Amino acid sequence: MPKSASAPLLRGLAPVAGPGTRLLLLGSFPSEASLAAGRYYAHPRNQFWPLLSELFGVDLRALPYEARLRELERLGLGIWDVYAACEREGSLDSSIRQARPNALAELVGGLPELQGIAHNGGESARSLRITRGLAPRVWRLPSSSPANASWSFERKVAAWREVFEACGLV
Repeated sequence: MPKSASAPLLRGLAPVAGPGTRLLLLGSFPSEASLAAGRYYAHPRNQFWPLLSELFGVDLRALPYEARLRELERLGLGIWDVYAACEREGSLDSSIRQARPNALAELVGGLPELQGIAHNGGESARSLRITRGLAPRVWRLPSSSPANASWSFERKVAAWREVFEACGLV
């Protein structure tokens, strides 16, 4: 049976950021699990929430999702994705097609305390050419995705800690 010409257009999630955001962490596009749940980093094997819990010393995983988001805002961390919509079958970044960018400049314009932008993984970092003009400092972090098995959890924590420290979050 031939593969369909195109996958359905998927739409991402709204940004989590406020005027006190000092670091904006950008993923590529939500996984199937995240889209189904309507929550960032909903796949149980994604290390996003464990990484942040380790960095902030707060078990964010134990909090209801909305409380997690409030805590991130209180701590100065914003989250969003570089793509607003795309076609994709499955959850792999390599399957993203016809990506439509989010309005990053518009969001960043409303973040007066922003000290930096960090890209969560390689696909997100493809937008470095755009984000370098939006914030004083921009970093590429190792992906929190379970597909990034070449980095140990401890090594990811160390890399993420450097960025979070540079922005005064930890």
